[in-house]
Amino acid sequence: MDRATSERVESADAAPQSSAPETDPVLAPIADFPRIDLRTGVESWDKRRHAGKRLRAEVPFAAQGTFGSDPERPDPVALIEGAHRGRQPHLIPLRVARMATSPFAFLRGAAHVMAYDLSRGPRSGIDVVMNGDAHTDNFGLFGTPQRDIVLDLNDFDEVTIGPWEWDLKRLAAGLTVATADAGAPATARREAVMEAVAGYQQTMRRLAPQGSLEVWYQTTRADTPHLAGLRLDAEARAMVRRAVDKARRRNNRSLLAQVAERRTDGSWRLQSDAPILTPVDDATREDIVTGLERYAETLPRERRFMLDRYHVVDVAHRVVGVGSVGTRAYLALLFGNSDADALFLQVKEALTPAHAPYLPGMPAPYADHQGERVIYGQRLLQAVGDPLLGWTSIAGRPFYVRQMKNLKGAIPIARMSGASLLTFSYAYGALLARAHARTGDAAAITGYCGSGKNTELAAAIADWAAAYAERNAADFALFREAIAGGRLEAAEDPCL
Repeated sequence: MDRATSERVESADAAPQSSAPETDPVLAPIADFPRIDLRTGVESWDKRRHAGKRLRAEVPFAAQGTFGSDPERPDPVALIEGAHRGRQPHLIPLRVARMATSPFAFLRGAAHVMAYDLSRGPRSGIDVVMNGDAHTDNFGLFGTPQRDIVLDLNDFDEVTIGPWEWDLKRLAAGLTVATADAGAPATARREAVMEAVAGYQQTMRRLAPQGSLEVWYQTTRADTPHLAGLRLDAEARAMVRRAVDKARRRNNRSLLAQVAERRTDGSWRLQSDAPILTPVDDATREDIVTGLERYAETLPRERRFMLDRYHVVDVAHRVVGVGSVGTRAYLALLFGNSDADALFLQVKEALTPAHAPYLPGMPAPYADHQGERVIYGQRLLQAVGDPLLGWTSIAGRPFYVRQMKNLKGAIPIARMSGASLLTFSYAYGALLARAHARTGDAAAITGYCGSGKNTELAAAIADWAAAYAERNAADFALFREAIAGGRLEAAEDPCL
């Protein structure tokens, strides 16, 4: 494969180590708000790389590959039941049903279980703003304000500050379980994980000596012959082209035709499709409209001006995803100049992230409002973001707001095989590295990871992912037993 590597750092691991600094030169992933210091420089990237390299002695690669038994491990079903607290009770059986469909669906909904397991393992000592839920289905296509289609991370409900390797392990485990569900043999699953780690290592190594502004400018357009520095084969190009074409057809106008109907008096309303899309009462509607007016205050001034040209026509409750089922999530239909100028906003409840019991979390004020935490994390990690991202509170609960399904699409990586699977596995690892490099210390992470030509870390993460896939399968069996025994109720899912 034609991988993008940096000649500037090709021999960096061979360089002699500098003496240990008096203070830790590794950069913290985020500064306390609103303090900023423009008078003091940071340590050189090479010095920070050596600091990261020294951490290998404390947490060797072999330790990253170990996932052993834990006699104190709580009941995974109990952890999932704990995650249900605060959700809408009538939708929890639907969440259970969706998690019960496959080991990968279970993994998606069991973020709290993996958060516990990761917390019991080693920590490299280098923190980033981590996605917290970087499994394969949380990478996807979406549109930029310039209407380009890009590939990037696209779900940030669990975002927080934590070890970079926890995100990489979530990606590796998700890749292993998803491809296993699709029938891939063990050798193919392992190769895919090792490619993802190589993508992470080599991209981080390329970014380490670059300027911060240069890193922040980088995006990955999906409609090009290259993806994250890789040349796509014919099969992969065809898959991307189909996904991009489908994403381009997903816009406010197509969504209007799909979920709304015109009344005989000429007005519009969202169609009821229980339990996925259901109407709300007048009081809830008023609360949401008021919440959207408050949300507008979190937008930049010029975008507030744009939003002021729209008015809310209808609001409904909409069930989304797997892990998010049971949260309060609303779909708001707005019109501007005419009914040809539709805008759909998703208003979604933000819960405490799954990793919160095990990590310090975001600094104030982002920790004070879960919706602000999600949006702040998304703005930090995504190369290009939705211009209408914001947050609000409704009935005392935190929410975040974004456009709904505007130019969004998915890449069916779990159904791939051969060169295409390896290409996209590498690309997802590369995208995760770029997200981490935006707020973490790419040089220190590079020092810890070493050269992408060194496969020791990749092999360790692949070992861990294989072991975790077995643990996930055992947890999935316990989950299904809890349903069969009546401990958990599973509703019939109309989407299956």
